Amino acid sequence: MRMQEMVRRTGVHERLLRYYEQQGLLEPERLPSGYRVYGEPDVETVRRIRCLLAAGLPTALIAQVLPCIRADDDHLVPTCPDLVAQLKDESERITRSIDALRASRTMLDTVIAAGPPPAD
Repeated sequence: MRMQEMVRRTGVHERLLRYYEQQGLLEPERLPSGYRVYGEPDVETVRRIRCLLAAGLPTALIAQVLPCIRADDDHLVPTCPDLVAQLKDESERITRSIDALRASRTMLDTVIAAGPPPAD
């Protein structure tokens, strides 16, 4: 399928598909004219990329993760032993970020509460 069909099937903009290609996450075939041609497996790869991005993983890590996961029903399952340790590290990083954001929000809420009431 060509680029426009891939955009329609995945809901991902052309720019992002090109970016995924630049990052080594997606490798469409090329016609002699230079046009990209995507296959059915590429649709699933884009879905996996989107899922991993939504989980907070950076594209550099996603490039390492993609070859080491398989789909099991609606879940992604790691197939490489080292991957679980990497994902645990990433989960801990995300938890630290969440904790820092919560602390920032608490501080902001304290400042807001100490201020004058809003004018009506």
